[in-house]
Amino acid sequence: MRDAVVTDRIAPPAGPFSPAVRHGGSVYVSGQGGRDPTTGTLVDGGVGPQTAQLFRNLEAILVAAGKSFEDVIKANVYLVDMGDSSAMNAVYASHFTAPYPARTTIAVAALPLGAAVEIEVLAR
Repeated sequence: MRDAVVTDRIAPPAGPFSPAVRHGGSVYVSGQGGRDPTTGTLVDGGVGPQTAQLFRNLEAILVAAGKSFEDVIKANVYLVDMGDSSAMNAVYASHFTAPYPARTTIAVAALPLGAAVEIEVLAR
């Protein structure tokens, strides 16, 4: 059985998917971009501001699921430009403490809505 996790603190999904799904003790959070929850558009300023906004979106979803960043065990990061790794890492590191979640970072040709970064997480 899977249960959708939803919140009105983020923009509606840009496709036919749930912001997150709870199954057993795990919460699988769909990839989040830096979309402003009020306008639904990407925040301006590139990867740094987009990463900051997407972490606010991730936090809203985790809270709706009864979780926090302390419960995240795995993260997948998607960047359009690997040259943006440092800016993304600066924001990323401010949300986690050691031991950090396991992570994969992948360069992609493009992301939905023209985003520079997208991050998905698994929390338990």
